[in-house]
Amino acid sequence: MSETTNNDFDINEILGSIDRLTKDLRNASRTLSDREVRFLVDSYYAMQRDRIRASHQTRTLESNKEPNVVLDWLTNQRATLEKQVARALDVYSNTNPSSKWARSITGIGPIISAGLVTHIDITKAPTVGHIWRYAGQDPTVVWNKKEKRPWNGSLKRLCWIIGESFVKVSYLESDVYGKVYLARKQQEIMKNEALQFASQAEHILATKNFAADTEAKKHYLTGKLPPAHIHARAKRYAVKLFLSHLHHVMYELHYHEPPPKPYVIDHLGHAHFLAPPNWPMA
Repeated sequence: MSETTNNDFDINEILGSIDRLTKDLRNASRTLSDREVRFLVDSYYAMQRDRIRASHQTRTLESNKEPNVVLDWLTNQRATLEKQVARALDVYSNTNPSSKWARSITGIGPIISAGLVTHIDITKAPTVGHIWRYAGQDPTVVWNKKEKRPWNGSLKRLCWIIGESFVKVSYLESDVYGKVYLARKQQEIMKNEALQFASQAEHILATKNFAADTEAKKHYLTGKLPPAHIHARAKRYAVKLFLSHLHHVMYELHYHEPPPKPYVIDHLGHAHFLAPPNWPMA
């Protein structure tokens, strides 16, 4: 029998260990509770922010020729853990019919879809309006001081990420909602130029404080909304349409019939129903 050292290893044994770990992760991911999934989604984005920040610090240290070995190691560990969480959510979201539909949409991946279906209880949302308010997508809902926040902060943050994702994929042929964003943005720009938002601009000036030299204030003073505001309105429109389709899918899966009041969109003054894309799924 030959003597082994710390450098000797059996590649098949290592591959077997990795395979067992992967199977354990897959099995555990299938049995995650909604609360655990919500925690993992929040943790994933927190780890992502920390990793990006640490990577920037590492690059700064490298450019200044300062020691960065420990920080670089920590960054790599964060990246590894982040990937493990992503794998768990990938497995989970593939076992849930609603999240599988969400994943069929360009711009929506396993993390977002897992977060959506575990934040939304379809039995408490007879109409999509309930989801909009809960997700902070109803601009008429105001959070006053000393009052409980009227929306779910984590779900609202997910909707912001969804909006940004739709903007990024709008050039792809497979995209749906990014193109909705682009079309809506053009409508918003035309209305803005026609001063149709002048009353909103006046209200914002009266209720918010702006530094005298801010670019936003210059637009509001002319009776127009600034470009960032138009961008946010168009994104919210696309996200709300997506949420209406998610509500339709979740409602039909739970009650085995379409929702009684499907969301009707207004396009150039004409109201019509737009069915959820990729539904029903094969």
